[in-house]
Amino acid sequence: MELFRIKKDIPFMRHALIFNVISALTFVAAVFFLLHRGLHFSVEFTGGTVMEVNYAKAADVDAIRKTVESLGYVDAPVQTFGKAQDVVIRLPLPKKDVTSTDQTNRVLQALQAKDPDVKLQRVEQVGAQVGDELAHDGLMALLFVVLGVVIYLAIRFEWKFAIAAIVANLHDVVIILGFFAFFQWEFNLSVLAAVLAVLGYSVNESVVIFDRIRENFRKQRKMSVKEVIDSAITSTISRTIITHGCTQMMVLSMLLIGGPTLHYFAVALTIGICFGIYSSVFVAAAIAMWLGVKREDLIKPVKEKDDTDGAVV
Repeated sequence: MELFRIKKDIPFMRHALIFNVISALTFVAAVFFLLHRGLHFSVEFTGGTVMEVNYAKAADVDAIRKTVESLGYVDAPVQTFGKAQDVVIRLPLPKKDVTSTDQTNRVLQALQAKDPDVKLQRVEQVGAQVGDELAHDGLMALLFVVLGVVIYLAIRFEWKFAIAAIVANLHDVVIILGFFAFFQWEFNLSVLAAVLAVLGYSVNESVVIFDRIRENFRKQRKMSVKEVIDSAITSTISRTIITHGCTQMMVLSMLLIGGPTLHYFAVALTIGICFGIYSSVFVAAAIAMWLGVKREDLIKPVKEKDDTDGAVV
């Protein structure tokens, strides 16, 4: 399915060096902010207190969030749990002179001042060890995804494409993390899920372009490598606009009306989709070209028939 078709190939690779320099500078800036500021981890990673409270009627999550913020817990996640009457509040680790019990009682009293019918259902302590385990498991999940992508692309295409794609995908991941480090947005489990989703999403776009490059190598034997790549990218633009446009509409709906619970998840996906398109076109394809990908890497040369074969002696 195509919305339009571009008759003349766009010379993307002519400007590949400029765009990759910009990309490299963005990548370096992201790494700098990650090392300098670090990520603002949520309670799931740092440890803290999880409160579940019950209301007699459907809870006003926004009002509850404002009440919790007034106590100094600005980034404490507040969301419904199961039913509209049940609300879960995740509080950070208390200060040295405050116990977790005092912290819980203070929040409960503030909520009861607004609504006397609030009841405390349960309180759980999330230790730092649990947070360390989650961070370790998240990093291992990211590592296995990266290894899986490399193996898949190396088997389906060629090792040069595998290296190009994984560099482009890690470029997307690091830039997403750089944004979260620079703005100190909360990094929680939903954001980690979004990062892993972006990895798969970006790989999909790279695979489509690589597949078209292989197809063009078979059909357009007189073209240079640069012309083949330009033709492949140009021919997939319509598909890219349809796919990414529809996906971005759904992500924007979560960003605008999904509420605070889905806000940073949607932000991470939005950044990932935008940079995923960019990296697939200007980073992955360009790196494959600079690594020296050629027709013979993807298509086995046809062995010429020997004139002496079958000759009668």
